[in-house]
Amino acid sequence: QVQLVESGGGLVQPGGSLRLSCAASGNIFSIKAMGWYRQAPGKQRELVAVITSGGSTNYTDSVKGRFTISRDNAKKMVYLQMNSLKPEDTAVYYCNADLLPLATLKWVNYWGQGTQVTVSS
Repeated sequence: QVQLVESGGGLVQPGGSLRLSCAASGNIFSIKAMGWYRQAPGKQRELVAVITSGGSTNYTDSVKGRFTISRDNAKKMVYLQMNSLKPEDTAVYYCNADLLPLATLKWVNYWGQGTQVTVSS
C-alpha cells in the first residue's frame, strides 16, 4: 500500500525548533514534487514549502528564512526543519507528494495523515 507517513510534530515554545519527517512507503517507482502544507483551526489549508525532484525549493513568505525543506530521494523522505517558531505556526502539518506506484504506473497525488504542531508558552 502506497502512503505517506509524517512524524515529528509536538509542542514547542516560541522561538524553538522542530523537525518534521515524511516517509513515502510502498512499491513506488518514482516521486516528483514533495511538499508540506498546514491547516490552522478555522483556516484553509496552505502550502508551506515544496521541493522538486531536482532539489528546487519554494516557500510561503511567512516561513522564509525560518523553515527549510529537504529530501532524501534514496530513502523516499522529505523533511521540514522549522526554526524560530511562532504561535501563528500552530497548525496540523500535512505531507504531500506526487507518487508513481509500481502497480499502476499512473501519477497520483498523495496526502499524509497530518501531524500537529503547537507553538505555545
